Amino acid sequence: MKAFRVLTKSIRDAFKSVFRNFSLSTASIVCSSITLILVAAALIVSYNVKDITKELEHELSIIVYLKKDTSSENITVIKSKLNNMENIDKFEFKSKDEWKLEMKNSSESLNTTLEYLEENPLLDSFVVTVKDANLLKPTAEEIKKIEFVSSADYGEGMTESLVKAFNVLEKVTIIIVVSLVLVTIFLIGNTIKLTIFSRRNEIEIMRLVGASNISIKLPFIFEGFILGLLGSIIPVLLSIYGYIIMYDHFNGYLFSQLIKLIKPFNFILYISIALLFIGTLIGMFGSYRAVRKYLKI
Repeated sequence: MKAFRVLTKSIRDAFKSVFRNFSLSTASIVCSSITLILVAAALIVSYNVKDITKELEHELSIIVYLKKDTSSENITVIKSKLNNMENIDKFEFKSKDEWKLEMKNSSESLNTTLEYLEENPLLDSFVVTVKDANLLKPTAEEIKKIEFVSSADYGEGMTESLVKAFNVLEKVTIIIVVSLVLVTIFLIGNTIKLTIFSRRNEIEIMRLVGASNISIKLPFIFEGFILGLLGSIIPVLLSIYGYIIMYDHFNGYLFSQLIKLIKPFNFILYISIALLFIGTLIGMFGSYRAVRKYLKI
């Protein structure tokens, strides 16, 4: 019962402190909102880059051309060897006749050219999809060593550069998110320090009458929670409406059909929950840190 009274009093005192120190609270909320907006943008970019990278990895494939007149028995042996490779996700056999039909349907000029040829010049092949795009080159090199394989093409150079670029971008966005969270903790912590300094006489009286450390700390921790929560509202609203508007404006793609955006439903809900969680958690952590280090209680 006593614990409940301390808790309710702490929450009440926290709300009073937010309104009593309105200018400081407003500064903290504005700073939190600005940094959380940047965090939201970084999170949205980070998750979209990660999703694009995964999609890219699924789209990247190795075309394995077989030697001319490879028998069906040898094709079965090659299938077995491909099945045993760790980095291969799936593969599909395409005969030279299937390639010819596909090429004829894709271009009128190719159709005309292939019609003139008496013999099909194309080769039987496998279209191989890998699990990890970073291991595309060593996987292709391993496939080339298989008997009756003529070549294994995967767009060497350009593909590797593209995968590296997306990996770097993903890491950069993660670093930005972490940096912005640390900045928000610093801002809220400093605001609470100013609040503590302005209420030092009140705190000293509480100490003199025998108030416990927890009863002094709790109001500030709840104050940090409230400031973090209020600072999260604008970023959450901007994230929801901003992302939906952007998604609709670009029809789900950015710049080209290669860069597909994540659908808003569920995704933006998770981002909003993450922002509320980050805002309130770092608000409480910043307050606790300020109380512990500044008051030394």
